[in-house]
Amino acid sequence: MSEDQTEGTVFVQTTLKVLGGKWKILILWHLKDRTRRFSELKRLIPEITEKMLIQQLRELEKDGIVNRTSYSEVPPKVEYSFTNYGKSLEPALKSLCEWGKEHLLNHQ
Repeated sequence: MSEDQTEGTVFVQTTLKVLGGKWKILILWHLKDRTRRFSELKRLIPEITEKMLIQQLRELEKDGIVNRTSYSEVPPKVEYSFTNYGKSLEPALKSLCEWGKEHLLNHQ
């Protein structure tokens, strides 16, 4: 394997470590245009369990991609949004969406 292939592999592995899994890309897709409340995300992704949504959001927050804002209200209000760093993923998310669209159109 060439040095370029090895280096590229490391970068892809890093990306998968941060964004991999069944839900993170979908969560980010729903956050790309606006801030959303936890309950909104749960409604937009009905297949995800509450526990898994919390876990994925915490990981995205730990990696500096998502902001979590908690308000002292009753009932509690928590909102999620992209960090400035997270916004750098928007072109990649749009490219993935376009690829998925083309794949569906050409492989039905």
